[in-house]
Amino acid sequence: EVTLVESGGGLVQPGGSLTLSCEASGFTFDNHGIGWFRQAPGKEREGIACISSWDGRAYYSDSVKGRFTISSDNAKNTFYLHMSGLKPADTAVYYCTADTTGLNFLKKPYGPDYWGRGTQVTVSS
Repeated sequence: EVTLVESGGGLVQPGGSLTLSCEASGFTFDNHGIGWFRQAPGKEREGIACISSWDGRAYYSDSVKGRFTISSDNAKNTFYLHMSGLKPADTAVYYCTADTTGLNFLKKPYGPDYWGRGTQVTVSS
């Protein structure tokens, strides 16, 4: 059974930094893509960062490119989202995800196959 558990959300001031963690079980990063999505109140969910298991590359949405970095620790079966230069517009529930296609799945129809429960990130002064 695939499980994904996020941690690290909270309140941060504009311009600040925060790192989210996702503890994964039931699969390995060799055969599943891993990534992060978010959903702000009243907005559609957005895929923001993923690592493809097919080519090992990281992909980012334009909204976070240059500010957020996705990384993984295969030995711990944990992956991370390092966020810097945070803006109020980054306020959302952040979900860690996994997908069996292994490709860039940020815009995959219906979204990735597996989701965590989400963690709230609030950027406010």
